[in-house]
Amino acid sequence: MAVVRIKKDFHEARWCEPIIYELSTPGMRGILVPMPDDEIKRAAGDVMSDIPAGMRRKELNLPEMDQKHVLQHYVRLSQETLGANLTNDISEGTCTMKYNPRVNEDLAANPNFAELHPCQDEDTVQGILEIYYKFEQMLKEISGMDRVTFQPGGGNHAVYTAASIVRAYWEARGELDKRDEIITTIYSHPCDAATPATAGFKVITLYPDKDGFPDIEALKAAVSERTAAIFMTNPEDIGLYNPRVDEFVKIVHSVGGLCFYDQANANAFLGVARAREAGFDMCHFNVHKTFGTPHGSSGPANGALCVKEELAKFLPVPTVGFDGKKYYLDYNHPESFGMVRDFWGTAGVILKAYAWTMNLGADGLRECADISVLNNNYLEKKLLTIPGLSECYQGNGHRRLEQVRYSWEKLKEDTGVGTTEVNYRAVDYGIPHYWFSHHPWEIPEPMTLEPCESYSVDDLDEYYEVLKQISKEAYETPEVVMNAPHKAAGHKRNDEAALDDPKKWATTWKAYLRKHRK
Repeated sequence: MAVVRIKKDFHEARWCEPIIYELSTPGMRGILVPMPDDEIKRAAGDVMSDIPAGMRRKELNLPEMDQKHVLQHYVRLSQETLGANLTNDISEGTCTMKYNPRVNEDLAANPNFAELHPCQDEDTVQGILEIYYKFEQMLKEISGMDRVTFQPGGGNHAVYTAASIVRAYWEARGELDKRDEIITTIYSHPCDAATPATAGFKVITLYPDKDGFPDIEALKAAVSERTAAIFMTNPEDIGLYNPRVDEFVKIVHSVGGLCFYDQANANAFLGVARAREAGFDMCHFNVHKTFGTPHGSSGPANGALCVKEELAKFLPVPTVGFDGKKYYLDYNHPESFGMVRDFWGTAGVILKAYAWTMNLGADGLRECADISVLNNNYLEKKLLTIPGLSECYQGNGHRRLEQVRYSWEKLKEDTGVGTTEVNYRAVDYGIPHYWFSHHPWEIPEPMTLEPCESYSVDDLDEYYEVLKQISKEAYETPEVVMNAPHKAAGHKRNDEAALDDPKKWATTWKAYLRKHRK
């Protein structure tokens, strides 16, 4: 085994690089685009007439730079970025910060795929339609569900699609006015509350019992003839798998409600447990998270929503079908609520996930789950020896699965150094960040780590050594940690309140100029 050394001499590049608009020089050009010749003009016709007047730019306000300085700008920015390709980024490992095979990136970059257009005739895109269809069959087997849509642009979007199906289901039964409540749990993903609320439902939140599991007695009190569904994550984001999840489903079903399973944490149970056997009516996967493809915050990302047959008629259109000879886009779903996104979904993500799954096979998927749980429990045992660090719901006797929510509350009480300061200081050792938890913090001074199948023992040991060193510094020289980061490209903000002040937001360069350079 290699000797694990933390990067005490780590120092990130710091260029103090302006944004590209500030580097613009009027009249500078990187390339001169030729004007179209007459033959092309005649063939294209009056293209501007197809664009509504309100959507036409009055001016083209782009940075004016030569090629050398454009390249220099983006290379400098790349040197100021930390992440899985450069450093140890265990934090939210499964949520994209794991190793994603580069051979699959080559597949997606192949011109035979990359130059396809979603408006092409079906006969010319049989290959990608076949991959959509076959990957659906895989997810049906993995989840036990009957149909899958890949249209949602991410996990949250898939959960919103599930909430829309719940709405369509009760509307079709003439009960939407009465069935207006959706139940979730406090440690489920926030989208399990936010997306039902966006879809027009009232949300009831269950809190944990003394062992950290969703309180089943609170569920029994919450269900009624107004219950439309339950939306729950399992294992929840504190790493505990609810051993009574099938009872939760039975209780909700007993009052006629639907049951949706948020499987964003499916890295813990691939090949071990399926949503169908627990009784759920719907579930989703974060394809980009669980099936080995990079995540791009709803582009490129993909949420696969899986449903039982009785709910399939409400799925977004189109779905991909196969008649024995040809793959086709099926719009024949008269009870569908429509589309949740243009076209069919994020095709590049599906291609890469299909390749990843085909490479691993069923046994490989199960091994991914086993190693994810093994890595997490190994790291947990080491981290809990660090002074000032504990985990939520200690002593309940239940093993965490693929992640743990820890707490630096004791360190904060002893030294004044909390989780935010530990996070900043970790950057000085080449650790990009770790995840706290969803707000509001139910667990004081939280730190949630999620190592997954692509990390080695050396990676885990390095992460442990960094956090142990920061704890030591907090007790001996807390000012060093409190003033971190010292070696990062960025610095600690001194105006955090501005992040919550819409009057100070500037989402574009033009908006910035209007607000700050009147």
